[in-house]
Amino acid sequence: MTARIVAQSSVLLSRDVPAAISYWCDVFGFSLGNAFGEPPGFAILRRDGAYVMLGATDSPIVPRRNQRESLFDAYFWVDDAQKAFTEMTARGANVDYGPDQQPYGVLEFGLTDPDNHLIGFGQVLDSSSS
Repeated sequence: MTARIVAQSSVLLSRDVPAAISYWCDVFGFSLGNAFGEPPGFAILRRDGAYVMLGATDSPIVPRRNQRESLFDAYFWVDDAQKAFTEMTARGANVDYGPDQQPYGVLEFGLTDPDNHLIGFGQVLDSSSS
């Protein structure tokens, strides 16, 4: 018998962890699990079964899409992409694109956080939705 993986988390660098915490909680709807340091230099946030960790850096942050086109820094699967998009944009989310139906069968949208990370949200569409 092998061990089960029970959760996963993206780890994102931030130039201002307290501001990033506020944005992720107020706009993306996450809640703060733990923050470490004063002011916080590292934090763990959660929404439903998804996590994100934020770590302070003084170095320049290079979002993945600057290294390879359309590559996300974090991606979250949702059960209703349109509802999630409406919720987050009503709270002031910075929209990169979408929601758009992708050729790989996902209704997807991209938002950016204060550190310019591209955060993707996608809903798998069943074949009758195509």
